[in-house]
Amino acid sequence: MRRSLLVLFSCFLLSFGCYADKVVIEEIRLWSDPEKTRFVFDLSGPPDYRAFSVSNPYRYVVDIKNSDFEKNLKLPALKESPVSKIRKAKKDNNTNVRIVFDLNTRVTPKSFVLTPFNQHGNRLVVDLYKFQRKGEEKIKVAVKEPSNNFRDAIIAIDAGHGGEDPGAIGPRNELEKNVVLSIAKKLAKLVNDEPGFRSKLIRKGDYYVGLRKRIKIARENKADILLSLHADAFKTANVRGASVFAISDRGSTSEEAKWLAENQNQTDLIGGMGEYVKIDTKSEPLVRNVLLDLAFGYSQRESLELGAQVLKELKTVTKLHKEKVEQAGFMVLKAPEVPSILVEVGFISNPKEAHNLSDAGYQIKIARSIFGGVKNYIYDRPPDGSYVAWLKEGPRDLRVHVIERGDTLSELSLRYSVSLEALKKYNSVRGDTIKIGQKLMIPAS
Repeated sequence: MRRSLLVLFSCFLLSFGCYADKVVIEEIRLWSDPEKTRFVFDLSGPPDYRAFSVSNPYRYVVDIKNSDFEKNLKLPALKESPVSKIRKAKKDNNTNVRIVFDLNTRVTPKSFVLTPFNQHGNRLVVDLYKFQRKGEEKIKVAVKEPSNNFRDAIIAIDAGHGGEDPGAIGPRNELEKNVVLSIAKKLAKLVNDEPGFRSKLIRKGDYYVGLRKRIKIARENKADILLSLHADAFKTANVRGASVFAISDRGSTSEEAKWLAENQNQTDLIGGMGEYVKIDTKSEPLVRNVLLDLAFGYSQRESLELGAQVLKELKTVTKLHKEKVEQAGFMVLKAPEVPSILVEVGFISNPKEAHNLSDAGYQIKIARSIFGGVKNYIYDRPPDGSYVAWLKEGPRDLRVHVIERGDTLSELSLRYSVSLEALKKYNSVRGDTIKIGQKLMIPAS
């Protein structure tokens, strides 16, 4: 009898221990970017799981062993996603859970686990990529050339963080990712409104882009410069002011620069890009060549000059944290042949700056000052074949006419003694429509 009671008690303890060690699904969140839809499971511990696809109809199934749902677990709103419905249930005598994604289209799924890092605990990530058949290439969007036969200066604008990675968090829950995206969009508008300039936003919404992919996007779009915007936090709340950083291959120029670079370089861990991989210059010839080029090469010199121009303009609208361009080993600045700077628009950990950075009017001032520095740099060093280079060279065989109210192509043709056909062809104008403020290149008659 005594032995039986001991066995029963042991079984009770064993079952209680198993229950106590259950991995609890605390929350399920959703992020979307142009390539995929991401579901993030916040868990109380590391999961033992399997995931598999089912067809007819298309489904993606996730089974997690020895697990349970948080009481009143809410499922995310699906918005625009390939998932029509999410179903959850307990199975195997309530010891395991199953989550089924009912799909309205075929996808290419990928799942992986992220270990605790900073403010994040254990996470299971499910990525549902747009399905691509074998042999089917992704459609590349051609870089649009301006209509005046001269190319634009292309400014790549990278709003830091995004999606799963909120970046720094201010005293009133201000999120760095939201602040810098708002400034980036305002800056992009200023760039696009300026003749001879065009912007490329690295991210346009609340989703995460891997650090190396940010570089890749800038290069694929033939960017002339790359601006990475941040509003970071520091260990103490009294630190404030804007800063500008360029790449360094010889250590950091200050302890703060080193600390910021180390934090920024680890954002892939938060954003859900897998474990952070240190650069192995022996196995990655592209990165090796970049670092060699940056040692005393073009990119580093130009980045410092660009940074100095931006810092000079920022000084007119906000307090500076440092009076000169600092240097550190920021991963996002290691773009070959693209002058790149990281702009800290302020410290969101400082209550006053966090308040300012959340204000739309202040954001516009910051955006204008950054673009002011960019314009000064581009006009000092205009890209070959660009509209700005043409303006600076002052060609003798071409003139520019800015369209005013009442102007017509036929009247301009007569005024400048140029055939209507030549005028339209030279400016890639179809039809007879022109807009007030539009610039027309007038070729020699």
